[in-house]
Amino acid sequence: MPPEMPPEMSPEVSPEISAGATGPGARRGTWPDRRPGSLLGRLFGPDADDALPSRYRLQVRAGLLDETLKLATYSAVTHLIIALAVAYFFWGSASHTYLLGLLAVVAVLITAATYATWLYWRTHGDTASAHTVRWGCRISAGLAFALGLAWATLPVVLFAPSGGDARLLVVAIVAGLISDAYVVGPLLSVSYLFAVPVIVGSFVGLARSGEPVALSIGFLLAVYAIFVVTSVSRMSRLSRQRILDRVRVEDQSETIGLLLNAFEANASDWLWETDGTGRFQHVSTRMADVLACPVQSLQHASFPALLAGRAEAPPEADQSADLVDRLRRGVAFHQHLIAVDTPAGRRWLRLSGKPFLDQKGRFAGFRGVGSDVTEARRAEAHIAYLATRDPMTGLSNRVMFHDVASEACAAAAQNAPQNAQPAPDATVSLLYLDLDGFKTVNDSIGHAAGDALLGQVADRLRALLPADAQAFRLGGDEFAILQRGRDGAAAQALAEATIATLREPYLIDGVRAEIGVSIGIACAPADATEPEDLLRKADLALYSAKQGGKGRWRGFDRDLDVRVQRRHELDEAMRQALADGEMALHYQPLVSLQDGQVVGCEALLRWTRPGLGPVSPAELIPIAEGTGFILALGRWALRRACAEALTWPVRLRVAVNISSVHFRRPDFFADVAAVLGETGLAPDRLEIEITESIFLANTPHVLDNLRSLRALGVRIALDDFGTGYSSLSYLTQFPVDKIKIDRAFVRDLSSRPECLTVIEAIMVIARDLRIDVTVEGVETEQQAELLRLRRCNSAQGFLYSPARPPEEIPGLIESLPRRALPTERAVRAVA
Repeated sequence: MPPEMPPEMSPEVSPEISAGATGPGARRGTWPDRRPGSLLGRLFGPDADDALPSRYRLQVRAGLLDETLKLATYSAVTHLIIALAVAYFFWGSASHTYLLGLLAVVAVLITAATYATWLYWRTHGDTASAHTVRWGCRISAGLAFALGLAWATLPVVLFAPSGGDARLLVVAIVAGLISDAYVVGPLLSVSYLFAVPVIVGSFVGLARSGEPVALSIGFLLAVYAIFVVTSVSRMSRLSRQRILDRVRVEDQSETIGLLLNAFEANASDWLWETDGTGRFQHVSTRMADVLACPVQSLQHASFPALLAGRAEAPPEADQSADLVDRLRRGVAFHQHLIAVDTPAGRRWLRLSGKPFLDQKGRFAGFRGVGSDVTEARRAEAHIAYLATRDPMTGLSNRVMFHDVASEACAAAAQNAPQNAQPAPDATVSLLYLDLDGFKTVNDSIGHAAGDALLGQVADRLRALLPADAQAFRLGGDEFAILQRGRDGAAAQALAEATIATLREPYLIDGVRAEIGVSIGIACAPADATEPEDLLRKADLALYSAKQGGKGRWRGFDRDLDVRVQRRHELDEAMRQALADGEMALHYQPLVSLQDGQVVGCEALLRWTRPGLGPVSPAELIPIAEGTGFILALGRWALRRACAEALTWPVRLRVAVNISSVHFRRPDFFADVAAVLGETGLAPDRLEIEITESIFLANTPHVLDNLRSLRALGVRIALDDFGTGYSSLSYLTQFPVDKIKIDRAFVRDLSSRPECLTVIEAIMVIARDLRIDVTVEGVETEQQAELLRLRRCNSAQGFLYSPARPPEEIPGLIESLPRRALPTERAVRAVA
């Protein structure tokens, strides 16, 4: 039936109506009033699609109209034929006016319907709007109702006056017309508007006959009408659901298509599809751009051939072989990494795909997604390079050193003969380098210059090393060189060359800089078979080289390892020893060279391990300083010395050696004051001995502690004066009460006159600065007399007494003056 009236016949439509069926805010009033109690509600209610989503309502309504109009064309021809047949069969028994009128009405209605349908398909077939569909349904309903009224007159006019055969013909025609409701069934309202008038007219014609048989025919007609109405209603619902499903599928397909198009246009990934033979059926422009090929050349190209057509062997990470095998077997794959050679170079692709089947369940090809990960692979390779390279020097870093050293040590251990000296070609030599003087350059010129200096060091190493050696920067100013297949002599020669090369002057931004290098050497498998152990032993050799004066190399030997184990053993044992009371203080008296009286005692640490014997302080103190245990040990010694000095005469002082580690701490003065307060020892009876190394760390805490101790009354003595870092400027810049001349000057006092000259010079300076002088290491009466004549204040040494336990000190205080006087008289008599 026609969906739209000619423009001159169309009523004005409001904006609300024109947008009614397309938007989410569509008003239900845009369609005819379908309230349940109204006549229109009963007629159009079965077609009601207001419950549908607004985006589907127009499409479903248009689909129902389309199906109705397609069948209506065939129905129109049928109606015209029936009208001609009625005129022919009843021409001799019915009114000619009625027959011609019926034929004319049917012909006009059929012509109008055919023309309107043709006009609808021509004008709005594919682009029907809500307005078009609405008027198409109204015109269809109107024409169907008019046609139904025309045919309803047939039983009313012809059934009653006709004879038996004619009545049978009327019943057959009416039954056929009622079944025509199936033809226009998709639009249920059109079916009802056509069929209901014909059914009503049939009942009227039966009623007019007044015969008993009419009742039976009426009952059968009612059953038939109910069946047709029910069947048409069900068919209409099925048509509506089928059209709705089709609309939904089309909508979803369109949405998926838009999403896929947007995905391929905007995403870095792309979609691909092959047929059952492995040839591409879908190639996106993104895929063609990545492969640097036109879309036309890739379309229908073989996927396996694309993977196999490479000029060189695929790299190790490539999974092309497995992917081709899965394509052949029809097995899904996920995130497979493949390398493809393109006109623009090698590209790395990551592909995923799964097989799909046709309608008969047979394998039809693969569908999947791909992405270009070339840049990511390059970034990963660059990150991997940075992870194994030192960015400042370009040398391999500690991570790479561990990997290379592990492989080299394993190979050396495997190639070395059992229980025999390893051959030179089975030896791996490690040279551990530490730059001498780099910190000075870094601090004086600047960190940027220090970085540039490290770069020049790396350049010299690269130019120096042979092909069988590799350099690494381990961190800071530490480097390593691994040399394979050479004996120890070659490693030593390389160390000599490295020292000579790196000590040459450097020019950094116009500034001349000079550094040196110390090297420790260890070899695998002779010294170690694991990289960590090899590096540790090379580090021990490096430490030995630095102790020997820097700017030299040392090879690892077993004694170094023994000394390290000894250090670790003592470090663990000394802590428990202090807690268990194994440590004690012994005291060596300081004797006045003028009258022989004891003026004080120096506290010296003693540790005797049960069952193992005594441990030398010269071995113990450096370990304690290196581990930080010196802090606890120093506090203990200070408190013990102050407490034991209380038993001596009040004129005697106690001297305690204090590490420079204490003076660098801001709370050291508070510790000393607390000890003096706890023990009750007068501050002027405490003498703290320091070495000149304390002034090398000229920090504010050192000066503050010295000044605070002097202000409290504690005396400061400068120990081992004349050796190490001695400088006369210390005597004027820092508060010192006493200097102690090192025993090295006293040992050769009789045979080397220059030693006496140095002592005399020190005495002159000390007297002018009002600083007391104590001489250490006095062992003979002649040494004591020479020092007394130079007016030295006091001395200590084995001449008077070695360090003794605290319980023997009172006896020494009493006996030493008596022993010293006869000795002095004898020396003077000889003189």
